[in-house]
Amino acid sequence: MTIAARSILFVPGDRPERFDKARASGADLVVIDLEDAVLPDRKAAARDTIHDTLADLTEPRFVVRINSLDTEWHADDVRALAGLPGVSGLMLPKAERASDFAAMHEAATGKPLHALVETVSAVFALADLVTAPGLARLSFGTVDFQADAGIDGDGAEIDHVRTMIVLHSRNAGLAAPVDGVSTDLSDDAALARDADHARRFGFGGKLCVHPRQVQVVNTAFLPSDVDVQWATRVMAAIDGGFGAVALDGKLIDKPVVDRARRLLGAHAAYQSA
Repeated sequence: MTIAARSILFVPGDRPERFDKARASGADLVVIDLEDAVLPDRKAAARDTIHDTLADLTEPRFVVRINSLDTEWHADDVRALAGLPGVSGLMLPKAERASDFAAMHEAATGKPLHALVETVSAVFALADLVTAPGLARLSFGTVDFQADAGIDGDGAEIDHVRTMIVLHSRNAGLAAPVDGVSTDLSDDAALARDADHARRFGFGGKLCVHPRQVQVVNTAFLPSDVDVQWATRVMAAIDGGFGAVALDGKLIDKPVVDRARRLLGAHAAYQSA
C-alpha cells in the first residue's frame, strides 16, 4: 500500500541551515518555502541558495514551494529549480486552474506537483484544477482562503470546502488531500483535535509550520489501536467470505470490510515505513 505524507513541514527558503534539521524532525515531507517565508527583496538570493544546496544532492529530498503564477519570480523559480536532483516535486500556491501547471509539468520531468487551494476561485474550479498534468495532491491553504473569502474561522465555517476538496481529490484519483496549518504553536491538544478533525473529513495529512507539530500530526493520522483491533476482528469474522455475518450486533457488508482492509493496510504501511 502506498502511503501519503501525513506531516508536511515548511522551512524558510533563505535558511539552508534548517533544511536537514527539518528532515530530521520526523516530518514525512519537507517543503522548502520560497513564497510566504521569504521577503520580496530576498527571493532571488533564496532561490540561488536553494539551487546551490539541492544541486549537490544525488537523490530527491525536498519539495519546493515556488512563488505563484502571477508574480515576477515564478518563471525563474521553475526554470532554476524544477530539474534539480534534490527536488522531489514542486508546490504551487494560489493554484486555480489546470493550465497553471503546464510549464511546471514540462520542466519538472515527471516529478509530482502539489497545488495549494487558497482562493474562492480555486474552490469553484476544483473540477478543472484536479485534471492538471502531473498533479499528485491538493493542500488546503486555510489562512489565505479565509482572507480571500471574508470568512472568520477555520472550523465549521470552512468544513464545506474541506468536503469539496476531499471529494474532488477522490474523484480524480489523487492522494487524500492535506489540511491547512494550525497557527497556535503552544497548544498541542488543540493541534491534535484539528488533525483528528481533518482526518475524519477525509484528509490524509496536515501542513506544519514548526517541527514541534510534526509528531502530534503524525500520530493523529495513524489508525488508532481501537481501529486496528476493530478491523482485525472484522477480517476474522468474515474469514475470507461474506454471508450473513454480524459483529457487535452490526451487519458486516462490503463497505465495512473495505474500510477494515484500508485501516489494516495503512497500519502495516506506516509500521514498515
